[in-house]
Amino acid sequence: MPRSIWTGSISFGLVSVPVRMYGATESKELRFHFLDKKDLSPVGYDKVRRDTGKHVDNDDIVRGFEVSKGKFVPLEDEDLDRLDVELTKTIDICDFVDLDEIDPIYFRKAYYLEPQEGAEKPYRLLVRALEETGKVAIAKIVIRNKQHLAALRPWNGTLVLETMYYADEVRKPESIDGSTTLRKPEVEMAKSLVENLSASFDPEKYDDTYRKELLQLLRDKAKGKPLPEPEAEEEAEVVDLMAALRESVERTGTKQRKRSSGRKRARKAS
Repeated sequence: MPRSIWTGSISFGLVSVPVRMYGATESKELRFHFLDKKDLSPVGYDKVRRDTGKHVDNDDIVRGFEVSKGKFVPLEDEDLDRLDVELTKTIDICDFVDLDEIDPIYFRKAYYLEPQEGAEKPYRLLVRALEETGKVAIAKIVIRNKQHLAALRPWNGTLVLETMYYADEVRKPESIDGSTTLRKPEVEMAKSLVENLSASFDPEKYDDTYRKELLQLLRDKAKGKPLPEPEAEEEAEVVDLMAALRESVERTGTKQRKRSSGRKRARKAS
């Protein structure tokens, strides 16, 4: 199993599930080094040779790939020109598929695509075709010397290109250790809690409170204001799962009924 990068717990209602987090994907793109073109010795980002510590001028630095431990091959601009120009300048559509068939784990980063001058009509035509068929295009594109798999989809009248991980970049999850038996009342209670906490997705509803609090802490620190004392981490409390589920369902059910009655009163008033 890859090294854990975070430990904590999933919290919903009064139920707490301790978990470990580790990367589900890994990039397999080629990683290039800066080299002194005189003898292909590695150069750090501070433009200093790693073996001697001597400064290297920009004109003497080339990019290179480590083909084996300590052995580098330089990459010149003319080498890139030897590659297929069509490959590096086109978004080559391979298939059209249903978006629901793509697990979100494969998505990487989103980019907007805008039509160049004179290409507005075919651009709109592709957007409309994708909208009305409910399909997304699976394509290949080269960005910064790496070929990406990508999904091309419409979003608010604009084409979005979402780079994706290849199948061999998605790690297989480790099997969950230990044997356990789930009782039907526990499953039904958990489903009730999920239903009570369900809502329509509204991205405006969610805010990065951690970033705001951290920014405020830095501003207070810069002004010399007293900072809050770090909170001591509480030990995980062993609770009765069924009792926690039952109390959570009761609490969330009450809140849900209040929200429903509030919406009804608002509709009547309108």
